[in-house]
Amino acid sequence: MSNNAKLTGNIAAVSALADETRRSLYLYVCAQPHPVSRDQAAAAAQVAVHTAKFHLDKLEAAGLLVTSYARTSGKSGPGAGRSAKLYERSALELDVSLPARDYVLAGELMAQAIARASRDGDEIAQALRDVAREKGVSLAASLEKTGTDAATAFELAVTTLRGLGYEPRVEGDHVVMANCPFHRLAGAHTELVCGMNHDMLSAFTESVAPGVLRADLDPAPGRCCVTLCAVE
Repeated sequence: MSNNAKLTGNIAAVSALADETRRSLYLYVCAQPHPVSRDQAAAAAQVAVHTAKFHLDKLEAAGLLVTSYARTSGKSGPGAGRSAKLYERSALELDVSLPARDYVLAGELMAQAIARASRDGDEIAQALRDVAREKGVSLAASLEKTGTDAATAFELAVTTLRGLGYEPRVEGDHVVMANCPFHRLAGAHTELVCGMNHDMLSAFTESVAPGVLRADLDPAPGRCCVTLCAVE
């Protein structure tokens, strides 16, 4: 899923919590060690059952809650009554950030590098370079075509990097990225994080447009440290 699609979904889910009653019901459900019924949620939030049902179902539709069915009377067999719809928190994780940040990706690459270094005895810095390049290759492999000329290569790169939150724009014969998805980490650990970013984007450009597109480490204030240019 691209960062744009993820952001859209997350905003929709967060918007579902804007209503005070709905938010109260959600927090109650999340705090329970087991799925809860509409009656239980309504009593906790001090609202009518039909009101609880409306809001709980909205939370389910937004992906914030999941449901199951079970009898709550403790009885089974004939006469035990109908199963009740029960609610519990879903596995959905929300991360809304403007401008876009992707600290999860940075964390995954670093964790993979540490695990590889521990397993193979490599230096962590080299392991990070390796896993970052592997990520760049996998980004290119996910595309349906490659760039055989600069115009096509630029188009593919801009589309892919926009989906990753880089906010790329073409400026003459360069692609400049107005946003760094790893901004806070890059500020605290510039050499490490910018190197990781450059390695990933270098492998991406080499794979998606070999001999046509190049990623340069070209830091400047207020933008990503990497720019893309056509190979002369």
